[in-house]
Amino acid sequence: MQPPPEPPRPPTGAHVPHGHPQGPGHGPSRGAGHRQGAPPDQGPGPGGGHGHAHGHSHAHGPAAPASRRLRRIITAVLVPFAAAVAVGLLVLWPGGAPGHERSGVGFDRHTEQATVTRVEKASCGQGNQKDQQCTLATVRIDTGKDQGKTFVETVQRDQSRQLAEGDSVIVAYEPTAPKELQYSVMDMNRKFPLTLLAGIFAVAVVVVGRLRGLMALIALAVSFMVLTLFILPAILQGSNPLLVAVVGSSAIMLIALYLCHGLSARTSVAVLGTLVSLLLIGVLGSVFIGWGDLTGNTDDNTGLIHGLYPQLDMSGLLLAGVIIGSLGVLDDVTVTQTSAVWELHEANPSLGPRGLYRAGLRIGRDHIASVVNTLVLAYAGAALPLLLLFSIAQSSVGSVANSELVAQEIVRTLIGSIGLVASVPVTTALAALVVSADRPGPDGSGAGPAAGRSGGRAAGRASGGRGTRGRRRRR
Repeated sequence: MQPPPEPPRPPTGAHVPHGHPQGPGHGPSRGAGHRQGAPPDQGPGPGGGHGHAHGHSHAHGPAAPASRRLRRIITAVLVPFAAAVAVGLLVLWPGGAPGHERSGVGFDRHTEQATVTRVEKASCGQGNQKDQQCTLATVRIDTGKDQGKTFVETVQRDQSRQLAEGDSVIVAYEPTAPKELQYSVMDMNRKFPLTLLAGIFAVAVVVVGRLRGLMALIALAVSFMVLTLFILPAILQGSNPLLVAVVGSSAIMLIALYLCHGLSARTSVAVLGTLVSLLLIGVLGSVFIGWGDLTGNTDDNTGLIHGLYPQLDMSGLLLAGVIIGSLGVLDDVTVTQTSAVWELHEANPSLGPRGLYRAGLRIGRDHIASVVNTLVLAYAGAALPLLLLFSIAQSSVGSVANSELVAQEIVRTLIGSIGLVASVPVTTALAALVVSADRPGPDGSGAGPAAGRSGGRAAGRASGGRGTRGRRRRR
């Protein structure tokens, strides 16, 4: 019995796929994934062992590019949507916030920057309270037409905010008041600590996230620009708040997701999942805000807005706030779920849509619990002084929940949470269907030439791993 012929020796420096090197018990390695069964023209290895290929991919990096067929499908869905958002921006774009006469109430006042130059104690009591002490603060105006002018601000001892020498403050100007009373201290000037904190935040994001963190900061700036240059002025001009919120949120979503996560099939699926969830939030919000007779006019600030702009739909403004407030957390959930499904497919390409959906949903359930709890606690923390007031009044839970102030927060929280919960199965299902439908193109390569250069990623599966790199062990 003659021994099997020895396979031909490769030329020096030849490359083979990055897998187990050839040796006893192994046939030629075939590249990415676990592929068993050697081609017919290849016999057993020199050691007489079984001749199956057993390659592994160890490369890390971005997912393999999608096939042309898959890109066409996603493009056919997203391009009309992006075009509709662009048309909406053009049609609803405001010429700037409409002007009005300042009311002199709340934030609607003319302000200047000033500095406290001197503080002294004085007796400010009258009648039976002559011994009552107060503080007289001399304040110098640093900006505006009266720069350099000083006035005296009286601060009572029981006031929560006490002034000290050197404090930087914001003063309100009322031209119709008597000359000695035209200026008054409105608030502390917090620009420096807030700017410093924002700088620390930006540095932390860039140091930890590097390029991705920088892209996130740029996306944050663009989102703020859309909010201040489009959404707010368009609502003040009388446009439908719900329509403005949907168009503005869609623009923010497209810019932020593609800027932070790149132009890929994976990001496109996250966009689709976010869009479906936003539509659900909009429908539920419209139904329950109307059903609950929520006006959105519940405090001094909303009352002032309604007084200045009577034509403004305050309940629509409330609904717009629900949609915009849910967008940030929705992005997080949809991107996470899409990435989870993609990675599951990369790890086990044999999983079909149903298997991918079940595995991805198991990951999503953990995410749901933490995200919903985060959203509820965020709203509860913002409304803590109000809840404390009801506690002091010893009101029942039913009475507290029925008041419009609390009811609108309950509706806002529950609608946002329903949208978040729904985004998990919706996005997981979309991702499982899309990634399973990705088939090789006419040339046999699902990702085109890039698959051969992906360093052994799953894109190399369609081409049999020939594009992966490695070194053939010399015999």
